[in-house]
Amino acid sequence: MAHVHPVRVYYEDTDAGGIVYYANYLRFLERGRTEWLRELGFEQRQLLEQSVGFVVKRFEMDNHAPALFDQLLSIHTQLVELKRASMTFEQKIINPDNKCLVSAVVKVACVDLDKMKPKAIPAAILGEISRVI
Repeated sequence: MAHVHPVRVYYEDTDAGGIVYYANYLRFLERGRTEWLRELGFEQRQLLEQSVGFVVKRFEMDNHAPALFDQLLSIHTQLVELKRASMTFEQKIINPDNKCLVSAVVKVACVDLDKMKPKAIPAAILGEISRVI
């Protein structure tokens, strides 16, 4: 089941024509993954204190139509693959008319931030993710 997070398009997100600048979609998608993790009970700040980070390893995005200034968008995030040290998500940005504006596949790797090396996803997180997928 997909997690849905609302995002309002602000003036700062757009170009002179009121269209969302493409790089800002990455920020919206990041927020969706962060809120997905938060809903499972894991705050990024707590993970950082434990030297655990999730970094984007691979990112593939297709732009289908533009998002516009002041639209309320829905960021849909769904986990499609869970491995020992990585997760792959399918994400979509949907406009108020239920049209898919952006679709993305994002692979994130779990890393030990002190060593900057891959590490296994902590057992508590794996357990909670396994419970909901």
